[in-house]
Amino acid sequence: MDMSKEQPEQGFDASRAFTHVETWVFDLDNTLYPVECPLFEQVDRRMTDYIAARFMMSRDDARRLQKDYWKRYGTTLKGLMLHHDIEPGEFLEFVHQIDLSVLPDNPGLKTALERLPGRKVIFTNGPGHHAAAVLDRLGIAGHFETVFDIASFDYLPKPEEAAYRHMLRELGADPRKCALFEDTVVNLAPAATLGMTTVLVAPRGRVVEVRTECGAHVHHVIDDLASFLDRISDATAAG
Repeated sequence: MDMSKEQPEQGFDASRAFTHVETWVFDLDNTLYPVECPLFEQVDRRMTDYIAARFMMSRDDARRLQKDYWKRYGTTLKGLMLHHDIEPGEFLEFVHQIDLSVLPDNPGLKTALERLPGRKVIFTNGPGHHAAAVLDRLGIAGHFETVFDIASFDYLPKPEEAAYRHMLRELGADPRKCALFEDTVVNLAPAATLGMTTVLVAPRGRVVEVRTECGAHVHHVIDDLASFLDRISDATAAG
């Protein structure tokens, strides 16, 4: 039976699916907090603001350019660097000047991460200072061994396979013993190719709908990260 086709709430066999995992890799934005939280919306708007001001164009034109680069290169920043020689630090500092107070408290996630056996790391296309601020605000920074931010792999973003290889090499980790949690479908493809177990974190209540749109590289689809991790820990403890 293909357990990736079942609802986690209906017979999800965490023991069979994740007992091999030793390293847990988590995306940051819209993964460790719900996509419904308006945090990344702020980053998105500030990207548009930056492009509009830098190139003296309307916000509508800036928005189109922003999304075009994101679709073509995985991040808007990569397109700006390739075509406009934008200094990445300047861009990342500007777009991440945001209000973190919108992040919801999630004590269940804190407990779930504490219970989860193995190494836990962050793998994000955002900058390190943003990751540190978000993890601190959520109260979960101490659960992660390290943060691989976009500067860690010379601004090469997910879904570039080289970024994943760099992360795995730095960890000295066997990809077949790693699981990646992400909110972006395309970012799971290189992980699956390398042998990692992949988990898509979908918006609340849309697991079934989202799963029908995913390819074979998405092994599991969930909409409650804390509950899912608890199931894994329970199964591990039970042997």
